[in-house]
Amino acid sequence: MSAELFYQDEQMSEVLQQVSSQLRLSLGNIHSALTRLAPPEARDGKEETDLNAAVLCQSYYRILRLANNLSDASEPERPEGAGLVSDDIVEICRSVMDRAQAPAGLLGIQLDFRSGKASHIIAVDSERIERLLLNLLSNSFKFIGTGEKRVALEVRVEAEYVYLILSDTGRGISPQLLDTVFDRCRQTNRLDPPPHGLGLGLPICQRIAREHGGSLALASEVGKGTTVTVSLPNRRAPQRLGAALPLMELSGGFNRTLVELSDALPKQAFTQKYLD
Repeated sequence: MSAELFYQDEQMSEVLQQVSSQLRLSLGNIHSALTRLAPPEARDGKEETDLNAAVLCQSYYRILRLANNLSDASEPERPEGAGLVSDDIVEICRSVMDRAQAPAGLLGIQLDFRSGKASHIIAVDSERIERLLLNLLSNSFKFIGTGEKRVALEVRVEAEYVYLILSDTGRGISPQLLDTVFDRCRQTNRLDPPPHGLGLGLPICQRIAREHGGSLALASEVGKGTTVTVSLPNRRAPQRLGAALPLMELSGGFNRTLVELSDALPKQAFTQKYLD
C-alpha cells in the first residue's frame, strides 16, 4: 500500500489545500519583510547580516517546500501521460546535477553524472522530473553519512525504457523499513526528525514516475548506500518540444534547487551569493 496519499479523504484534501494556501499567503508577507530588513545590497556588504538573513531565508524555503508537498499530496494523481511533451531527458538531468553542485559542495559531497548519450528525446514533464530528482537528491544529502560522500546519477537508454539511476554512499535503509518507506507519512513513529519533513518526498516521486507511465524502485543496504531507479517509457509525445520555463518561475520566483534541497543544506547555502 504505497503512494496513496491524503487525497483519498476528500475532506482532508480540502483542509490540506487550505493549509497550503494560508502558508503561502503568510510566507509572502514574511519574505517581503525580510527583503526590506535585509536587502541584497546590505547582505553583500555585511557577513553577520547575511548569515542572520540566511537563517530566516532557509526557514522560509523549508516552509515553502512543505506547502508545495502538502498541496501535491492532497491532489488526485494526474492521468498517465497528461501534459507530457517531447524533451531532452539527458539535458534535464544534467541541468539538475549542475545546479546541485554548489549546495553539494557545502556538504562535502561529490556529484557525478553519467549518460551513454549526449541527448535523448522522450515524452516528459520537465518540471515534474526536476522535482523528482531534487527530492531524491535531498534524501541522499540528508542521509549521506560520515564516510565517503558521493552521489551519482546515470541516464541509461534501452529499447523500451529510459532509466534514471541515482545512487549514493549513504547510511542506507534497514530491511525492516524498506518495505514501508513509501508510507512513512502515515506512520508518525517513523518520521525523520526535524527539519527532515513528513516523509512525503518518496511518495510524490513515485507518483511522478507513474504519471509518466513509469515506475520507481528502491534498493538499499545499511552502511553501503541506496539506489533509486526511475523507469520512463522510451517514447515521444505527440506535442512538440516545449519551451522551458525559467528556473525562478517554477517556485514562485525563488531558486527551485534551494527550495527542494532546503531540508538537507546548512544555512550557508542561503547566503546572498547562493541566492543570486
